[in-house]
Amino acid sequence: MFAKNVGNTDRMIRAVVGVVLLILAFSSLGGALAWIAGIIGVVMLGTAALGTCPPYAMLGINTCKTKN
Repeated sequence: MFAKNVGNTDRMIRAVVGVVLLILAFSSLGGALAWIAGIIGVVMLGTAALGTCPPYAMLGINTCKTKN
């Protein structure tokens, strides 16, 4: 499995944005835009739940605080 690289604040923001995008996808958006918003919303919720983001890992970004 991937190492955790998404901090708590980042996870909260991802979760909120993911839920908002899913609500928009199922309520007010239509067509291709609804699909795009839905897919991005699911990905955002997934990365928030798992605490890891593969693009962050590839770019060397880590918002998770480490214990010394």
